[in-house]
Amino acid sequence: MKNIAIIIFILTYVLLLIFPKVRAYIALGSALSFVTLGILPVEKAFTTIDWNVILMIAGTMGIVSLFIESKMPALLADLILEKTPNVKWAIISLSLFAGIISAFVDNVATVLMVAPVALDISKKLKISPVASVIAISVSSNLQGAATLVGDTTSILLGGYANLNFLDFFFFRGSPGIFWVVQAGALASTLVLLYLLRKYKHPVSSIDKTVVKDFFPTILLVGMVLLLIIASFIPNTPRTINGIICVTLFVIGMIKKYFETKDFSVISKALKEIDYFTILLLAGLFIVVGGLTEAGVVDDISKLFVRFSKDNIFVIYTLIVWASVLFSAFIDNIPYVATMLPVVSSISSILNIEPYILYFGLLSGATLGGNLTPIGASANITALGILRKDGYEVKASEFMKIGIPFTLVAVTVGYIMIWFLWS
Repeated sequence: MKNIAIIIFILTYVLLLIFPKVRAYIALGSALSFVTLGILPVEKAFTTIDWNVILMIAGTMGIVSLFIESKMPALLADLILEKTPNVKWAIISLSLFAGIISAFVDNVATVLMVAPVALDISKKLKISPVASVIAISVSSNLQGAATLVGDTTSILLGGYANLNFLDFFFFRGSPGIFWVVQAGALASTLVLLYLLRKYKHPVSSIDKTVVKDFFPTILLVGMVLLLIIASFIPNTPRTINGIICVTLFVIGMIKKYFETKDFSVISKALKEIDYFTILLLAGLFIVVGGLTEAGVVDDISKLFVRFSKDNIFVIYTLIVWASVLFSAFIDNIPYVATMLPVVSSISSILNIEPYILYFGLLSGATLGGNLTPIGASANITALGILRKDGYEVKASEFMKIGIPFTLVAVTVGYIMIWFLWS
């Protein structure tokens, strides 16, 4: 059974790489194979799915869709641009702003919110928007690891390691991964300043966006506050974070309906949820559960330990930089979903706390996507926006920004995580 499980898993990954547009169905088909072949018992299939993660993603996506529709992000961007002296600082400000938003909002949604502002500036000044949109994209990817709700990979880690919202800020008496990401952001901003040193055109005034509905902003802030409060309450249900996110989204939809008396606003909000990603994750949870049941995860873990000769620093280094490399070419969601139980098993074999390896995995897998234009969904989205505007961006052009940005940010994180939690 173990050999069959390995073959199915390898075939699944190959198909995920070849056919990204149908990867959710590939993951579900693979999950069905594990169950029908008896590798994973039927009664365990349902429980291997982390429903807290599924609910958090669905609820957060719904709240974010209402937040974007309210035009609040566009207004915040306009207010920031009022204070910038030239294009270089406008791009830096927008990338930092995208990073702040992305710490609480999905990376793709962040790019969709902020990139149009960069396009508008570029059109008014008659300059190329390529550098500014790429800067926004890589910054949004960077900050996805900063909080529990910043990215799907963070939600996966939080669910698997039972981390609450505050654990990302302060963990067991030490600064959390949030501060590691901020240090990486500061270092990578210096890289952007150097790369954009020639963009000295003054910024002309931009008309302010008008926001009429502030309730979605209240929902988003309320979600963060409730997640923090829930972290202080003992013995809460395992799905408490998901329940909070979904409940607030439902409240937002109900308010929208009573304002408009139009049921289509509810169906529109529900359509904004990325069911494709949710189905992909559900399938992957079952696949990884099947691998664990078959003993494959333990075997992979033992290989890591044997290769490193029981040296924790070597294992940590291998996990971080292998994650950077793999995430540059494959989607980090299935990678992290697969590696979390491997990391947990490695720590059990070595009889150590797993958290330094968890955080190394998260930082490498999240930031590694910035190495190439296909390494992260936000990058693909950014290049799609530029393509629609008439700008075809070559991989080499993207990587002129992506590679130095990523290497600096990951190196800072790699060093900090080791010294904080080793």
